[in-house]
Amino acid sequence: MDWIKRWNFIERARYERQLIDAFGRGEDIDALAANCEPGFQKEVWEAMVPRIRKMERMMRDQQPPQS
Repeated sequence: MDWIKRWNFIERARYERQLIDAFGRGEDIDALAANCEPGFQKEVWEAMVPRIRKMERMMRDQQPPQS
């Protein structure tokens, strides 16, 4: 059963990366997650959207680095 856990981890990471890349391209990640086919990808994307939004808020509140 360990191979199932490993495969699940790899698939989850792949789907998370796809959504982060879409965010980086400026795509509407909320719409992508909402319109995704039901299943594991939708589950991962719906869980990832709030995490990306939280990172976005944290980055926006950061001060630019001092040179």
